[in-house]
Amino acid sequence: MSEQKCCHGPGYPTPLDAMKNGPREKLLYTVTVQPNLDEPHGDYLATVDVDPDSPTYCQVIHRTFTNRTGNELHHSGWNACSSCYYVDKNAKRIPKRDKLVLPSVNSDFIYVLDVATDPRKPEICKVVDGQVLKSHNVTAPHTTHCLADGNIMISIMGDAEGNATCDFVLFDSEFNCLGTWIKGDKKPHCGYDFWYQPYWDVMVSSEWGAPKKFRRGWRDEDMNDLTQYGCRINFFKWSTRTLFQTIDLGMEGFTPLEVRFMHDPKRAEGFVGCALNAKVFYFKKKENSDEYVSKKVIDVPTKLVKFGDNEPQPVGGMVSDIILSLDDRYLYINLWRHGDLRQYDVSDPENPKLTGQVFLGGAICKDLADVEVIEDKELKERPEPCVVKGRRLEGGPQMMQLSLDGKRLYVSTSLFSAWDKMMYPKMVEKGGHIVKIDIDHENGGMKLDENFLVDFGKEPYGPTLPHEMRYPGGDCTSDIWLA
Repeated sequence: MSEQKCCHGPGYPTPLDAMKNGPREKLLYTVTVQPNLDEPHGDYLATVDVDPDSPTYCQVIHRTFTNRTGNELHHSGWNACSSCYYVDKNAKRIPKRDKLVLPSVNSDFIYVLDVATDPRKPEICKVVDGQVLKSHNVTAPHTTHCLADGNIMISIMGDAEGNATCDFVLFDSEFNCLGTWIKGDKKPHCGYDFWYQPYWDVMVSSEWGAPKKFRRGWRDEDMNDLTQYGCRINFFKWSTRTLFQTIDLGMEGFTPLEVRFMHDPKRAEGFVGCALNAKVFYFKKKENSDEYVSKKVIDVPTKLVKFGDNEPQPVGGMVSDIILSLDDRYLYINLWRHGDLRQYDVSDPENPKLTGQVFLGGAICKDLADVEVIEDKELKERPEPCVVKGRRLEGGPQMMQLSLDGKRLYVSTSLFSAWDKMMYPKMVEKGGHIVKIDIDHENGGMKLDENFLVDFGKEPYGPTLPHEMRYPGGDCTSDIWLA
């Protein structure tokens, strides 16, 4: 009698297996926003060829249009990932990673794309109307993670009126809405990103702000109401869906956005990037306790800058994305306003060591005649503008995606279209881009690949704005592992 073989779901058994044995990426699914709200094709998923052996290398080879204006596609996630890898031997269904989920921050619609029939030409297979979320008194869907039970969970940031709140909405594998996730009366003030570690029975979430505020663009007075803009990270019991701890990071930690537990599912520790004032906090579980503690471990000084005839103003770096290599050795952060990317060795997570830095534009470049840097505690002179394949890069580095092996970092430029229009109007006019950074994973260090550029200024319906990026087989920010 032959031995019965065990089957498994999508992804990889461990993050280190993904790093060592995962394939080189060949496609990059890029969420792309149409800033011209009169253009009827609307936002879309751009499929970018990143196979260096392909004749269409670093080109957009397909566009999956939503054909609806005003969506503001933002982040994306999978119907199944490495959290579904281990399958019960009696399971009736083996999960497959075949659907990419695209929530819309402004319209509350959710687009589900079939990426299995033809990975190079994803097609919309289901649309969840925005009224579905509103019927549960939630709006502004953001982060999507699949769960080991086959359901899909999406964080939300607002109630039906656009006020700040935090909850998560659940869908089954056919994308029927199952309702909201949080149990009990206690909820955080604000929502944004989340990450779970079932081994420790914990989930952490971060905070942005009220949809009715961030959708209209940034205003300095928004900092005055910390019920409508966030400065906290929140910890939930995974098994009971209840909030058990909130850590207030103070004004230094205002707008804590991307939050990551370590990839190793047995490590009860992680990082959160705090956007406005460019700080990174480390958090960890206390020994012999369910309580978590936090510590500021990266502090990028604010610059004092004069724009045109205006009074000098403080300009924070805007850390709007962070990413960990799959071996939890390197942490990457972006500084959207200051213009640089940084690589830190976090082998000692409480004491990150800067090991790489690349400038990719930003708001203080030397060629900006109406900009004067009054005070800069880090740089002795303003950075040069970045030019790739003859194109001056507008805007600053924003979303990142790291290759599974940790050797290539792809970087896009758009943060959120309303904020792009305020802070980088020339990028909106000329279109965003994706560039590639080559990584020295052995010794640390980063270098811009001067032969790689995906130019979204030449799109068929006008310049557009690329945001989050995904690989078809999973990546460093989509997949969560179970112990």
